Parts: sequence; structure tokens; C-alpha cells
Amino acid sequence: MKVLITGATGLVGSEIVNLCKQNNISVNYLTTNKDKIVSQTDFNGFYWNPEKDEIDANCFNGVTTIINLAGSSISKRWTRSNKKKILNSRVKSLRTLLGAISKVGAHSIKTIVSASAIGIYPNSLSQYYREDVEDIDDSFLGEVVSIWEKEVDAFEKLNIQTAKIRIGLVMSDKGGALPEMAKPVKYYMGAAMGSGNQWQSWIHLQDLGRLFLHVISNDLTGIYNAVAPNPVTNVKLTKEIARVLQRPLFLPNIPRTLMRLVLGEMSYLLFASQRVSSKKIEDSGFDFIYPNICRALENIYLDKGEYRAMDALYRNEFFS
Repeated sequence: MKVLITGATGLVGSEIVNLCKQNNISVNYLTTNKDKIVSQTDFNGFYWNPEKDEIDANCFNGVTTIINLAGSSISKRWTRSNKKKILNSRVKSLRTLLGAISKVGAHSIKTIVSASAIGIYPNSLSQYYREDVEDIDDSFLGEVVSIWEKEVDAFEKLNIQTAKIRIGLVMSDKGGALPEMAKPVKYYMGAAMGSGNQWQSWIHLQDLGRLFLHVISNDLTGIYNAVAPNPVTNVKLTKEIARVLQRPLFLPNIPRTLMRLVLGEMSYLLFASQRVSSKKIEDSGFDFIYPNICRALENIYLDKGEYRAMDALYRNEFFS
């Protein structure tokens, strides 16, 4: 097996690359930065620029599977220009790949596995979402994910089968949302958002990387939710972060109106509620290492010894 990865140097991409190396899977990767191109045994970089529809077609040589992770971060103010960048980065990346494969002619690519997001599901405190739900959230994020997934479907015209991985809140101290959520807690400013009852479906970075490999190794197609089996409310997640960081929570919940003033429309991400099922991927034979948020956060922080030196009495005082 040889995979071509877009977004290989990002948080999720780096995890997948490491797992591929551990499992002797050859990797080609695409980068917009020529300084990040390396050529090693079973690990080779190639230049592309989706904005200009440029790509080194040699990247496809011997590739059987494409893992697409390319896309500008949604965690920035949703100004008109940023919205355009968020959407175009996803659409143009896929169209650049599709156009290049069409021109190559004969190729060995059988599957494209593309990142997606659970943000496509409507905001709800009561619904429990599985992959067959057709309703789409009426937010900017719902619109982006819907268009993103339709672009993936276009690869089927080239007889390339597709899989779409709808990713939840990624738990890692290396990047993503968790460090930003933990920061105010560390500085004694932690608090739940709004009512705190909104559901947050999450996944440990290690499990997410393993899930992608599970999909490509078992030739799975279709849509799969990449979330742990036990979603939590925002209140529960905030309390668990405080527990592992050994910090008290004494501030009142942060009003939605305040965050709207600070972050604008993007504040929607903090209050949207999606309780999402992992049953389909589990039924395919995938087992989660971290099915519960408490163990996931302990692995990320406590297992690494970052907070072991803290006074045990402090912990007992606030969390007994």
C-alpha cells in the first residue's frame, strides 16, 4: 500500500504519517512549502498550490489511496474574506487532485478518504446523530461541510471509491481546540460556555489516526463519524479539564452574548450541540483506546508527567 496525504504536516496529518511509518506504509505527501519537501525511503514530498491549480503529478506514482486533510482552519473570525478562504481551501484542493488525476490517465488509485466534520449535523440538545441523517445544520459550518463532501463524491466519476470521515473535537495538547480550552482553566479563568448543556462529541488524536488507518486498511467506503463512544456536555468537559490540570472552577458560565462580541459569528462553534454516534465505525471492527473523556485527558496531561509535581494536597482540597 502507498498513500498520498494532503495536509500531512498538520495535527492530524502528522499523527497519520507516524502511524503509516510504524505500519510500513509508504507515504507521498503534498505541501505548498517547497522547504518542507523531503525525499526518503517510503516518505516523499511533492509540491502543489491548489490556489493556482498547480500540482506535481509524480505524487500519484504507485499510490493506491489518497488521504485528504487539506483545508484552512475554521478557528478564526468568520469575516467575509476568511469564509471564502475556509471554503475555497477545501474545494480547490479536491478539484486540483481530481483534475490532475483526470489528466494522468492510467493510475493505481482505488480510494480517496477525505476528512469532513460533524458540524454538518444540525445543532440539537436532544438528537443523537448517525451517518444516515440527511438534515444539514443551517450555519456557515454546515454549508462548508456539505459542499466539501459533494466535492469528494466527484471522484466516483473516475471509478475511485470514496470515504468521508466526519471528525469531532480532537483531543490533543499538540494543537486544535484543547489547548485553547485548557488555557483559561490553567490561569484560573475556566468556565463553561452558555448553559453548558451543549453536547461535544470528541476523539483522542491517537484514536483518530488509528481510525483513518482502519478505514484504508479495510477498504471501507461511505461516511463514518470519527468520535469517541461517549460524548460529553460542555460542563462535563470543562470540569474534566479542570480536574486533570488541578485547577478550581469558580467563575459563572460565560454568556453567549459576550463571546459573540469577542469572536463574532465564529462563536457559534462554542455553543453548537452535536451528540454523535460512533456505532458504525465500531461495527466495522474498530476499537477505541480512549472511549471516555476522563482517561483521554489523563493520557494527554497526567501520563506525560506535566502536572505530577503539583501538590497532592491542592488536588484534594478542590476535587475531593
